[in-house]
Amino acid sequence: MKAKVIRYYRFGEPTEVLHLEEKEVLSPGPGELTVRMSLRPINPSDLIPIRGAYPHRTSLPAIPGFEGVGVVESIGSGVSHHMLGRRVLPLKGENTWQEMVKTEARYAVIVPDDISDSSACQIYINPITAWLICTSILHLTYGNTLIVNAGGSAIGRIFAQLSRIIGFRMIALTRNDRHTSDLHRLGADLIVNTTKELLQERIMEFTEGRGADAAVDCIGGTDGEQLVSCLRPHGTVISVGLLSGVTPLWHEVTRETQVQVKLFWLKHWVERCSQEEWEQVFRDVLQLVKAGRLIMADIGAKFDLTNVQQAIVTYESESDIKGKVLLKSF
Repeated sequence: MKAKVIRYYRFGEPTEVLHLEEKEVLSPGPGELTVRMSLRPINPSDLIPIRGAYPHRTSLPAIPGFEGVGVVESIGSGVSHHMLGRRVLPLKGENTWQEMVKTEARYAVIVPDDISDSSACQIYINPITAWLICTSILHLTYGNTLIVNAGGSAIGRIFAQLSRIIGFRMIALTRNDRHTSDLHRLGADLIVNTTKELLQERIMEFTEGRGADAAVDCIGGTDGEQLVSCLRPHGTVISVGLLSGVTPLWHEVTRETQVQVKLFWLKHWVERCSQEEWEQVFRDVLQLVKAGRLIMADIGAKFDLTNVQQAIVTYESESDIKGKVLLKSF
């Protein structure tokens, strides 16, 4: 059997280097299962590697896509027949911008019936990353203050909701006022439009001169670097993304400060965590989604996987669409 797959053989603009191909689908081996994908979101973390920001992490040719939802179509020996036909998130296996994805059965997260495909396909990258940063890395609690740049992004909105759930104060940084009311509604305490306000001055005013406890950098470059001056002594910057495509000069900007910088890459956590930890984190996040306390982004548009170039153009034209852009199977 053959299945559609999106591949790239060189780094560059996604609309230029991505190719639609077919691949032979191999039967799952012992302990494995094959998932027929239904929906996958387009995330910055999908596009940044294609442009070559992490060449040492990406072996070419490569298939994009780190999350999505689908239905188990076939199983290998040792896998329960009860998995057949179940909706799952196929993680820690093949990338998701393809029709059929194979992974180990123990890393197929079963999706509860009362969570839609549109929500389920978004549950991995942003919610798990934000949850781990807040609970396992920074251990945020009442009285703590967290700064998040790219505040209007999907992950920024997750952090805003978690601030209300966990109890810390969140400062969301944006470049326009379009997301201000939504971010306040979701839980952010302060929204700073960095094109209109002096960032450090505004943060110090809000924190009564102490500085924030921690910051999450989704952008990199000078946007990330300026977070250092907004933190208290012994504060922490967590670097999670490079929307700008520019790696911050962390060593230089933290010199003669007591601020530390930690890099967080979800794939590394997945590779190192225990099965017990893995399952507990997903239980926690899925329960929040089921209870309606953590809400995924609205859907702006859906495109067939075969129309991936147009989907990316739409995704990157923020003025033309509001909400997540999803890739669906045929």
